[in-house]
Amino acid sequence: MDVEQDKLPTLFKSLAILLLIISIVFILVIGKSILIPLFLAGLLSIILTPVSDRLEKWGLGRTSSTILSVLGGLIVILTLLVFSVMQVVSFSKDLENVGEKLNSYLDNFNDTVLNRFGIETGLENGFNQEYLIDLIETNGSSIAQAILGTLGSLSSFILLPIFIFFFVLYRGHLTDFFVNLFKTENPERIKSEIKDNRKLIQNYILGLLKVMSILAILNSIALFSLGIKHAIFFAVFAAILNVIPYLGPLLGAVLPMTFAFLTMDTLFYPIAVFACFQVIQLIESNFLTPKIVGSNVNLNAFVTFLGLLIGASIWGVAGMIIIIPSLAILRKIFELSDSTKPYAFLLGEEKIQQSEEK
Repeated sequence: MDVEQDKLPTLFKSLAILLLIISIVFILVIGKSILIPLFLAGLLSIILTPVSDRLEKWGLGRTSSTILSVLGGLIVILTLLVFSVMQVVSFSKDLENVGEKLNSYLDNFNDTVLNRFGIETGLENGFNQEYLIDLIETNGSSIAQAILGTLGSLSSFILLPIFIFFFVLYRGHLTDFFVNLFKTENPERIKSEIKDNRKLIQNYILGLLKVMSILAILNSIALFSLGIKHAIFFAVFAAILNVIPYLGPLLGAVLPMTFAFLTMDTLFYPIAVFACFQVIQLIESNFLTPKIVGSNVNLNAFVTFLGLLIGASIWGVAGMIIIIPSLAILRKIFELSDSTKPYAFLLGEEKIQQSEEK
């Protein structure tokens, strides 16, 4: 009887956790029109807070510094979006020539397989390149649809700068909130750790952006030196994908390699693209990320990959953008209390060197 009574509370606890997870996912799906701009605003406010602090040191008031920092951030974001759309449109203009060469390769492959093995591959007609070009040009030229597709709706796009403004303006209140949330702990210690963690998270997000920028520059130099067209487009695309552990750098190299294979006359160029990207990846993993980002808020590869899948399934592109820094922030919050530290350990990387020493 005692064993059965012990099992019942455990069963109820498991059911409660399951219901909590289902409720959270349900709320995330139903309330995405508000939650997506809210989470994006939280991340962007972390980046803009140092700018606002610097403006305050120069003599501006809290409200004025907040307005200027938010406006500056929005201008940068819109500039990047317009630049991205222009790159996509420019890339789409070369797809016709690339498509013709790809169809030629597919036709030759079909003939080879048919002659040697007597198997019909169905590739003799190639692919519909006109449809692909129209699709890319239509989506690439509509910057409004691209923005709204990420945020979810026009109201979300309007709410984003408002949320950023209030997050930056009332940034001091978040410290008091976490002090009250962990009121069983020493308030001074919690306040000190929150300030340190806020600075650490700022450095983490800014560090990721710095690493992406450096990778984009290195990738551009490599592709320009090889004479690959649309080098900036491929370089930025690969730098963004680098956030995905293991698979990201490989996926980032596949597109320029394929383009080089279809547009160049020899195999030297796709092989050279792959080699350059591998060298750049070694520089990033062994020097750039450890020196700029550090390892204090690193997530393990499985959590990162799973988080990207979950974020994409719930919120699409916006979910993939939000999920990684959000999990990193959540990990640091878990470290504030002894009762939640096991969850921080679960999200973080395994300390292999310490395990080997033991």
